[in-house]
Amino acid sequence: MEIRPILSALMRSKTGAVLVAVQVAISLAILANALHIVNLRQAVAARPTGVAAESDIFYVNIQNLNRGSHERQLAEQKRQAALLRALPGVMSVAQTSQAVLSRSGHITSMYAKRDQAAASAEVSTYVSPDSLIRTYGLQLVEGRDFRPDEVPEINEDVDESSPKVLILTRAAAQKIWPGEASFVGRMLYQGTGSDDPQLRVVGVVERLQTQSAQSKPRGEYSSLLPARLTGGRGLLIYAVRAEPGQRDRLMQEAQQAIRTSSTDRLLVTTDTLEQHRKARYRAEQGLSWMLIAVSMLLLLVTASGIVGIASLWVTQRKKQIGVRRALGARRIDILRYFLTENFMITSVGVAAGVLLALGLNHLLVSQLEMARLPPGYLLAGALVFWLLGVGAVYGPAWRAASISPATATRST
Repeated sequence: MEIRPILSALMRSKTGAVLVAVQVAISLAILANALHIVNLRQAVAARPTGVAAESDIFYVNIQNLNRGSHERQLAEQKRQAALLRALPGVMSVAQTSQAVLSRSGHITSMYAKRDQAAASAEVSTYVSPDSLIRTYGLQLVEGRDFRPDEVPEINEDVDESSPKVLILTRAAAQKIWPGEASFVGRMLYQGTGSDDPQLRVVGVVERLQTQSAQSKPRGEYSSLLPARLTGGRGLLIYAVRAEPGQRDRLMQEAQQAIRTSSTDRLLVTTDTLEQHRKARYRAEQGLSWMLIAVSMLLLLVTASGIVGIASLWVTQRKKQIGVRRALGARRIDILRYFLTENFMITSVGVAAGVLLALGLNHLLVSQLEMARLPPGYLLAGALVFWLLGVGAVYGPAWRAASISPATATRST
């Protein structure tokens, strides 16, 4: 196949070829970056929370409209927790101040030294009188869990005391003390004043995401503090770990048991960790599906453009095709001509699209701090558009190859 005749024909009809190449370039640039963003968002949404069996975790949320005294609230908390633990199929229960991925909770500034100007880290704080490590199935990599004697009972309305120990996630500990390998026994401060609480690290867990699960490493800057709290906003949250397959049944039974066991006016609701995950990553899922839809639309528009231009060229060249057929050109020769012509146009578009994709990615990296576009996306995108070009032009090319020499030479 001579390339020169194809180039000569393209030079005589540059507009269509340029439009197709530009369309391929723009589509490739957008497609590669869009799929890269989708992959990044999906990777963020799939991150492990640190909870061993997310599908078995649910929360019982209780708002008591008649809270009563500090002592009465303490007694009610212990009674409710015992009631939940007694339900058949419950493996573990832990009262907690906030739920993983719930997008609602408390952040505390932690300081490695009292005299430093800025906080070492902003850490999400899970306060619980029970073992969240056992209930969530967290992986303890250093130190130990809290002892019962380390759990103070604090009335938030009048008492400013605080726990004396805490457990950190590995990410939070490495942020506070970068380059260190061991963290148990180190001291942390919740402020730079002489009266601000100080806490001693007694354990480190591998992972526990914050309530917001930020996309960067700070999404795992979490801490566990031992305390039984009363007063405050009055909302009690119990994290319950059910036996596999028993969660949905236990959610209904837990609500019923809490309501019927108390004469107080209670607002009782339940939700699951899976529901929190779905709500937290709804925006990421929506963005992913939107970008996938845009990518598919771009592929459809590009294929339609190639088919349209190729069909126009077949119509314009019917007489030329008939002459070539009359001079002995086979169907395969005509077919190969159009496929080669389209491959050349697509290749120019692919080359321009690679450069455009890199430029677009550089803009995204500099403005939105995104990751660099891996070469694999460009190679895959180039292959997709080469195959798309061949597939789109094959129909018009086959019609051209099927033209009868006599019919073609009689056409005007």
